[in-house]
Amino acid sequence: MPAFAVTALLLAAGCSSPQHQTSAGDRSRETARVSDGATAAARTDGQALAVAAAPAATATTAAGSAGKGRPAHRTTLSVSSYDGKTRRAVISSAAKGNSAGKGHTAAPAVSPSPTPSASASASASARQAAVGDVIASTPAPGAPDGLLAKVTKVLGETDAGTEVQTEPATLDALLGDDTAKGTVPVDPAAFDVDKLLPDVKVSWSRSADAHVGPEGATVPLGSLRLDVSTEVPAPEGSPASAAASVSGFVQVAPQVDFAYGGAGTGTAPGSAYLGVSGDWDSGWAVKGRAAATATPLRIPFAKLHADPVLQVGVVPVVVNLDLTCYLQVSGDGKITVDVEQNLKGDFKAGGTFGTAQGWTPVSSSTMTSTPVRTSVTTAGSVRTTLGAEASVGLYGSVGVTADLAPYLRGEATGTVTATSATPGADVQGAWNLYGGVDLSGTLRLQLSVFGTPVLERGIPLGALHREWKLAGDGL
Repeated sequence: MPAFAVTALLLAAGCSSPQHQTSAGDRSRETARVSDGATAAARTDGQALAVAAAPAATATTAAGSAGKGRPAHRTTLSVSSYDGKTRRAVISSAAKGNSAGKGHTAAPAVSPSPTPSASASASASARQAAVGDVIASTPAPGAPDGLLAKVTKVLGETDAGTEVQTEPATLDALLGDDTAKGTVPVDPAAFDVDKLLPDVKVSWSRSADAHVGPEGATVPLGSLRLDVSTEVPAPEGSPASAAASVSGFVQVAPQVDFAYGGAGTGTAPGSAYLGVSGDWDSGWAVKGRAAATATPLRIPFAKLHADPVLQVGVVPVVVNLDLTCYLQVSGDGKITVDVEQNLKGDFKAGGTFGTAQGWTPVSSSTMTSTPVRTSVTTAGSVRTTLGAEASVGLYGSVGVTADLAPYLRGEATGTVTATSATPGADVQGAWNLYGGVDLSGTLRLQLSVFGTPVLERGIPLGALHREWKLAGDGL
């Protein structure tokens, strides 16, 4: 997964501080910081901030004064390490020779005065970290999902940098009165893919000359494709004829949707939004007779994870995106099918916040499908799903979970031997084949990372259900 550059924000507390210059050397990680005392100054800007993917290349660092009412500034500090149990972090500059780049020196944009609570040995280090600073960092050692934390105590100097005690922080401390809204595609090459079945093939296409996998050359730009083929295991005690196979592909171009609406009434922002959306394309074939089971048989075949970094103004916002692709089969053990379906469309799932209504769910999906081949023999029912569970959050806190489940459902009565090519042939009864899509999920209390009130419990996205007839003689 490509490394992302980290920008940094530093506003001084109390009074104006001297201006320092930073080096123009390469930097692999920077840290966003703002002190509590500067919150009022930060909230005076009310700018519309750009939202974009953080560049894979290193960022330019800007230095400046932190006088009252001045805009946010960048600096070259990094999180060298973080302990999630104790919430202690080590903050260092490029001069320490850490991941910020050996051979390059960098001074903080602003040097706040030492805090009274800091020890004498930490007095010099207060130029880099002070009580009340808020840290927003891209993935770092000990914080693989990024870090958003407030410094509560400066503990002292170590060989690696300044050790500080932290507590969880929220984005409104950094974004203040500013507003931001954007949709950022996730680089398909950024996903770590864990194959859960042996016959899973991964393909993606990032640009005209950058693609991988057996289908990479034909995959649309920005899309990730997974092909799978597997036998559906029959429950213990089922007859040998109760066997089925499923093969197909999922192709998805995921995007992260982010919005922040500035300061509202009270302490919460005026609005916020976090969600995942994208284009979906899938095709799958089912052949055989699915055995009867008490519950649908669910077979995950791949897990995917990515930590795209959004550049919101100068603040790095780390998004954690997980996808689990799965097959699901259920039936009464009677019907035998040989069917194939292609399905294409888009989806959106997320949560939106407003001061009047609080958090409310957002879910939508537009799908259309085409039956490529349909054959139904004998009476019964079967349903197969080729879907994906998704979760999206910020800095390691899950905010939204969603389950997108396109499915194929067949049912027949009487004595049936029918195909879509020759409807009505050898039919003494009726048969139908349906396509459909279900979308469900939950908003989680961790969306409070925006600075909104904490949810007392998860809020269901609401069940979105659509079904359409593909073929058949009517029931």
